[in-house]
Amino acid sequence: MNQKPTVVHVTHEATGKIGGIGAVLDGMFTSKAYDDAVGRTILVSPLFSTEGDVSTRLGPGGEVLYSSLDGLVRSSYVSSFRRIESDFNVHIVYGRRLFVDPMTGVQSHPEVLLIDITRMEMRPVNAFKSSLFREFGIRSNLYEQYWEYEQYVRLAPPAIAALKAIGAAERDQSTIIVSHEFMGMPTALAGVLDAFDFKTVFYAHEVAPVRAIVENHPGHDTMFYNVLRKAASEDLYVNDIFGDQSHNFKYALVDAARHCDNILAVGDCVVEELRFMAPEFKLADIDLTYNGIPAYQISLAERYQSRDRLRQYCQNLLGWKPDFVFTHVTRLVLSKGLWRDLRVLEHMDRQFAALNKTAVLLVLSTETHKRRDRDIYEMEAAYNWPVSHREGMPDLSGGEAAYYAGVQEFNARSRNIKAIFINQFGFSRACCGARMPADMEFLDIRKGSDVEFGQSIYEPFGIAQLEPLCFGGICVVTNVCGCAGFVKAVSEGNPVPNVIVADYSELNGDAGLEIDEMLRIDRAYRDNIEHKISEKISLEICARLPKNDDDADRMLKSGYEMTRHMGWEAVVQNYVLKSLKKAVKKRHARIMAAV
Repeated sequence: MNQKPTVVHVTHEATGKIGGIGAVLDGMFTSKAYDDAVGRTILVSPLFSTEGDVSTRLGPGGEVLYSSLDGLVRSSYVSSFRRIESDFNVHIVYGRRLFVDPMTGVQSHPEVLLIDITRMEMRPVNAFKSSLFREFGIRSNLYEQYWEYEQYVRLAPPAIAALKAIGAAERDQSTIIVSHEFMGMPTALAGVLDAFDFKTVFYAHEVAPVRAIVENHPGHDTMFYNVLRKAASEDLYVNDIFGDQSHNFKYALVDAARHCDNILAVGDCVVEELRFMAPEFKLADIDLTYNGIPAYQISLAERYQSRDRLRQYCQNLLGWKPDFVFTHVTRLVLSKGLWRDLRVLEHMDRQFAALNKTAVLLVLSTETHKRRDRDIYEMEAAYNWPVSHREGMPDLSGGEAAYYAGVQEFNARSRNIKAIFINQFGFSRACCGARMPADMEFLDIRKGSDVEFGQSIYEPFGIAQLEPLCFGGICVVTNVCGCAGFVKAVSEGNPVPNVIVADYSELNGDAGLEIDEMLRIDRAYRDNIEHKISEKISLEICARLPKNDDDADRMLKSGYEMTRHMGWEAVVQNYVLKSLKKAVKKRHARIMAAV
């Protein structure tokens, strides 16, 4: 770019990492390629809570320069901010947030704009909603009862005004508004409507209405991706097959992404899913833009050191030290397909019994907040947590109890492989109990894992699934994971010893089914597919597990060689910046409706 653009990221993870978008921001902002190419970076979000004091507003390492909530004024933008606050009846928090790459130490300090819209003047909001309907067909009256929709619509008008106030919309300057998922779309659309020539990009970390369909249908990915590909050949779209989706505000906002200058899709399936949304997406500018994978080089001795800590932890918990340690680090949500891990291990248990080998699966996942250290130590002393659990807080939530029931059933039947469910954030003695080795740290569960499972039913990319790759671990993913496409692209389609791709959409000779027949794929049909595929995966894992130091060293080197070409520097340079440049070059026939 001849003149470095200002890039505005609208996201709910502006002040801290919650999930995948936060991981993307971490990787992108600490890459040299991004820093060299972008002038200013600004994060925009609603202010989700007014609790706490000024020191908590922007997260760890954040520096607040202006906060009308706290009476703090250390910014030259004060008069402009106060005018916006008066016009819209909002509060503004402005400052900078610290991003640090823990391995390289590279730092970034993007600006942050948070707007408290809870008591906002509704006149400008209603005018904006009118424009959304008139220009983009978005019927806000259908969604106003959903705060998740309402708060991001309210955010848009004052956000555009605040961007202008801090000089992010100056003549002869390129400013790109990046909507991370549906949350940023109202602000992006406000940018399309504004007289200033904002460029707009939709960053598709998923296709939210498609996720809902895949999760809610008993056939999950086995059904959906066969239907999607059949529909593409017949020129049919999501509303034709799954009914009118306009009741879903996420559908309305994602559908409006076709009005953006460019769309970044994090995986091959995301591209297909966007094209499935509506015929207009055939004309949309969609760029495949994979996520980056951490690429850290370690020695075999370092890997063994972490692996030994994991094995010692297992011995402290179970009384015996396994030959192998398997892991799954994830959020406890339906899309992650956690039951598929146990199905693979059911087959492996019989194979391990014949080989006289043992293994433990450590599942690090929770659907709630981090448990207090005190509660963890009390549960550990009272009933041997995390080997044993009890329903109810501070231990098992409802979803965790349902998953643990499956773990109990597996452990009752298995002989050589056991599963341990660690329902906690973090992986250290402080947050996981006295039986964890004192020198254990979170990276050990990445460095020392022999196999990382990630057999999701819906996974737009899946950074976590490949994090052990550079440390020599075997990563088991599904063909619908975007990261599987990235591996294939980097390896140019050649087999990768460290990555096993499971295809649960394989129909065992039934690929000729019509769409209405595919829609009838139920749990029993999917169970049959999963049984057959999981047996194949178990055999692949057994064949690839290192049998000696030479094998382990080869896996370590091959894994690092892959991730060396998949890091954030490569992703930003080869994908993200090219898409941003394309957006900057777009010429607009201005709508310039009143916002």
